[in-house]
Amino acid sequence: MKKVKSYLLFISIISLIVSCNNERTVAPDRAVIAISADLETINPIYSFSVDEGVIDETLFLNLIQFEWNDETGDLDAKPMLALNWQWAPDSSSIVFNLRDDALWSDGKKLTSEDIVYSFDIYSDPIVQSRYYGSFKNLYKDYEEHIDLKKTFEIQSPYKLKINFISGSTPSLLDVAFPIIPKHIYEKLDRKSISTSEINFNPISNGAYKLKRWERNQMIVLEADKKSFLYNEEMIDEIIFKIVPDYNSRVTQLKKGEVDFCELIKPADTKDFTDLKNIEIKTIKGREYDYIGLSNIDIEKYAKNQNVYPNKLFGSAKVRRALLFAINRKEILSEYLDNYGELVVTPISSIFKSYYNKELEPIEFNPETARRLLSEDGWSDIDNNGVIEKDGVEFAFTLFIPSGNPLREFAAIVIANNLKAIGIEMKTQKLELGAFVENLYTKKMDAWMASLYIPVPLDLKTIWYSDLEKTPNNFASYQNAVSDHILNLLEKKTSIQEKRGLYLKLQKNIFQDNPVIFLYWIDDIIIHNSRLKNLTINPYGALQKIWEWKIQE
Repeated sequence: MKKVKSYLLFISIISLIVSCNNERTVAPDRAVIAISADLETINPIYSFSVDEGVIDETLFLNLIQFEWNDETGDLDAKPMLALNWQWAPDSSSIVFNLRDDALWSDGKKLTSEDIVYSFDIYSDPIVQSRYYGSFKNLYKDYEEHIDLKKTFEIQSPYKLKINFISGSTPSLLDVAFPIIPKHIYEKLDRKSISTSEINFNPISNGAYKLKRWERNQMIVLEADKKSFLYNEEMIDEIIFKIVPDYNSRVTQLKKGEVDFCELIKPADTKDFTDLKNIEIKTIKGREYDYIGLSNIDIEKYAKNQNVYPNKLFGSAKVRRALLFAINRKEILSEYLDNYGELVVTPISSIFKSYYNKELEPIEFNPETARRLLSEDGWSDIDNNGVIEKDGVEFAFTLFIPSGNPLREFAAIVIANNLKAIGIEMKTQKLELGAFVENLYTKKMDAWMASLYIPVPLDLKTIWYSDLEKTPNNFASYQNAVSDHILNLLEKKTSIQEKRGLYLKLQKNIFQDNPVIFLYWIDDIIIHNSRLKNLTINPYGALQKIWEWKIQE
C-alpha cells in the first residue's frame, strides 16, 4: 500500500512538473511598446494625446478602416464595422451594412443603435468631446448638436442610413469616428462622463481589450478572443510601458526590455546599426520645422484687428531673401544626419498624387539674398553692420520653445547666416505653454516651430486668409488666389481636378514664401526584429496592432 501511495505521489509530482512546464510553454506572447508619459484617459470622447489615440484606435473600431496607399500617397477606405456601403447618386446620403458578428468586450452585440448614439454623444455640447464641432456636413442645431431624426435612419439593427446637408460635399471622413457602447454610456449622466469610471475601465469593440492599467507604469491590453478580428497568431498581450526619460527608453530598447520605440534621435541610431536583433525604420514627410514670420503688423492688429504689412517680414521678396540666406543643408546634415529633406512647400513628396515635382528647393546663396534685400530698399546706410530701411534696422528676436536641442542648434546657424547679410537676430527661449499661447494671440514677429501635416491633406486651417476662422494661421498669411484654391478643394472634385488645384496651391505658396520652410524631419522608429508584420508608413507607426506577430 505504501508503494502504491509513493507511486501515486511520484506521478502527481511528475504531473505537476509537466503542468508547470506546459504553462511556461504557453505563456502569453507579449510585445512591449515604450511611451513617454501615462495616459489621462482611455476614452475616445476625450483622448487628445498621440498615445491615447493609438490605444483608442486599437480598442474602439470605426465603420471604416483607412489605409495608406503608397502608390497614390493617399488613403484607401476598407470595411471594418461596416461590411460595405452605398452612396446615393447625388451623395446626399449613404447606407452602411454592418457586421452582425461585432461584439463589445462584455459580450453584447454592436448594432446601428451604437453608431447613432456615438454621434449623439460626440456632438453634444454638454459632453464637450474632442470631436465637438467636427460634423459640418451633418444636420445640426444651433449648438452644433447633431439632429438625429434628420441625419440617421435605422433600417435594421445592422443597416443604417446617414443623410447629409443639402448642397454639402460629404466624404467617408464625415463618418469615420470610433464607436462607443450605448448600453454603457446611456446609464451615465452626460455632465459627469469626463470623471466616470468608464474613462479608466472601458468596454471596447476591438481586437484587444484592457487587461489592467498600472498608473505611471504600464497599460496592458489582451487579445479579445470574441472579436471578429481575433486570430490565433495574434500577440496575446500588448504592453504600453511608461518610460518618461528618453535615455532610459533607448537603453531598455538595447537590452530588449522594450520591443518598440519611436521618435529616436538621429545621433542615437549609430548605437543600433550593428545589433542583429534590431530594425530601424523611418516615416517621412509628415512633420517639418519652419521659421514663422508674421506677415502683418502684430501691434496694430492687436489694437483694432486691422491688417497692415509687417515692417520687416511683410514683403514676399524679403522672405525669399531670408530663405536664400539660411544654410538649411548644414542643419540637416550636421544635426539630423540627413534623416529628412529640405521643404519646398507644405506638401511633401509622400503625397505622390498631389506633390509638385516642378518646384525645386531654394539653395543657400547669400549673394542672391543680399541682392533681393537691396532691391527691396534695405542697405547698411550707417555702416554699423545692420541693414536698414526707412529708419528701421533689420533686427528681430526669434522665439523658440525651451528644451529643444535641434532648434537651439538651428538658431545658432541661422543667426550666423543672417549676420553675414546684415541682419541682427537674437534668440529667446520660452516655456512651451507660453510659446503656444503667444502663437495663438499673435504676440511674436518670428518663431521656430514644427507643423504636422494631417492625412488626408487639409491645408485650409493653416493657410486661409480669414484670421478669425483659421486661428492656426499663425503667420497671418493672406492671399486671394490661395483662398480661392482652398475653397475649391472643399467642393466635390475628381482626383485629377484635385491634383491640379494642389499643384497650383503649392506654386502660389512657393512664390509667396509666407514662412521660411526648413526641413522635413523623419520619425525614426526602432523595434526588435522578433516583431513581424508591422505596418509603418506615413499614416502612422502604430497601426493594426492586431496583425503583429512574434517570431523568435
